[in-house]
Amino acid sequence: MLKANEVLDKDFLDARCMLLEIAAFFDRLDAAAQRDGDDTVAGDQRLKQIHQALQLLTEQETTPDRVERLLHLFSDKD
Repeated sequence: MLKANEVLDKDFLDARCMLLEIAAFFDRLDAAAQRDGDDTVAGDQRLKQIHQALQLLTEQETTPDRVERLLHLFSDKD
C-alpha cells in the first residue's frame, strides 16, 4: 500500500490532466453558447450533475466514499 505522498507523486500529473480537460470542456461549452447566442444548456440536467460533482469533490471535509457518491449522482436511480 502506498503512502499518501507516494500516491500524490504517482497520480498528480494524471489528476492535473483530468482537471485541465474539465476546464477545456467548460471553455468549449461557454464559447459555443456565446457564439450561438444560446443559453439553453444552462438548465440541462447533465450540466447540473457536473456542477454537483465538482462541488462534491471540493468539499473541505474528506470522506472515503467520493467515488460511490459520484456514481450515485450520475446514476439514473434516486
